[in-house]
Amino acid sequence: MNQRIVRMSTMLFTGILILYSSCSGQNTAQVAHSNVHNVHPSIGDTVKELGNNIMVIFQDTKNNHWFGSWVEGLYRYNGQTIIHYTTKAGLCHNRIESIQEDKSGNMFFNTSGGVSKFDGQRFTTLTLTGNSTNAWKLEPHDLWFKGNQDSAAVYRYDGKALYRLEFPKTALGEEFISNHPRSKYPNMKHSPYDVYTIYRDRRGNVWFGTGVLGVCRYDGQSHNWITEDDVTELHDGPANGARSIIEDNDGYFWFSNALFRYKIYPSAAKGLSTAQQDTQDTKVMRYQREKAIDSVDEKIAAHFDLEGYMSVAKDKHGVMWFVTYGAGVWRYDPSTELRTGSENITHYPVKGGNTTITLFSIYKDNHGDLWLGTHETGAYKFNGKTFERFRP
Repeated sequence: MNQRIVRMSTMLFTGILILYSSCSGQNTAQVAHSNVHNVHPSIGDTVKELGNNIMVIFQDTKNNHWFGSWVEGLYRYNGQTIIHYTTKAGLCHNRIESIQEDKSGNMFFNTSGGVSKFDGQRFTTLTLTGNSTNAWKLEPHDLWFKGNQDSAAVYRYDGKALYRLEFPKTALGEEFISNHPRSKYPNMKHSPYDVYTIYRDRRGNVWFGTGVLGVCRYDGQSHNWITEDDVTELHDGPANGARSIIEDNDGYFWFSNALFRYKIYPSAAKGLSTAQQDTQDTKVMRYQREKAIDSVDEKIAAHFDLEGYMSVAKDKHGVMWFVTYGAGVWRYDPSTELRTGSENITHYPVKGGNTTITLFSIYKDNHGDLWLGTHETGAYKFNGKTFERFRP
């Protein structure tokens, strides 16, 4: 275990950590003391096009598309007009981390300065109004938000109160902290319990992908961790972290590494691998790790970062679409492999002229259309043959 923890420290000084350090959620102090003063009767500016920095995309139940930037706030496109929202309009911060909608049609934007709620007329900022003692619960309509870097926390909103929740301590997490004291690593600005992504599966369980400790599933009763090497660190080198989680049509889970996939079984299943448990677990998560995309052509493998894709989406046919940072998008049909025993992989380069576009996220909208979020070149949309820059 100690050798593994030492290896994990290499990730702290890599370019991947630089990107990770930029992926913040709520600032605890800001959320705790924010008010609803950011309200304007007439908000937003009409613009002709999206900005260049578009990291996250979402379509609401009214079919508006929302585009979140890490620099320029938020854009809403209704099919005809683009409205640009910033802190001037009431957003609590211009860096948008994620976008969600509740059952009543209210929009929620997780930002670096807290969570902004938009009811169609105005923005308000959620405040910590809930008692976080024993606030770990699992309700079907709750919204979950990742916490700020170095917070070791996530947030749950039940429609009335916002709760700050800390993960139960784990042996691996505490050992990591013990081996990386701030006195020795003053530039380390993250907790091993910090979260990259949150995902709700078909059974309603909530999964949390971390940068160091792997993935955690909360089923309403216990927290169970998968800490296999492929979801915590890559080989003996820097850790990519669990940046994206998805459940495919065959019930397998994928955690930012296309070399392996996981079958999760009921607690009563026997003879299967057991996830590392924290001290408060009352149930055992049992899973089976299997080889996934492991026999592709060497030329493909050299370009497709099988061990660390950035984001993944599943289309209406169950086909997986993997987004890499600098190697475009890869389409993979798992049903073909199950039927024939061979992978069906197609590559879609994403370029602007002769320049390779650096990608961040992929999103499937209400109509099944695929969108890409990028660092510097706006949003891209799949036209059936290629991804092209979106220009209304």
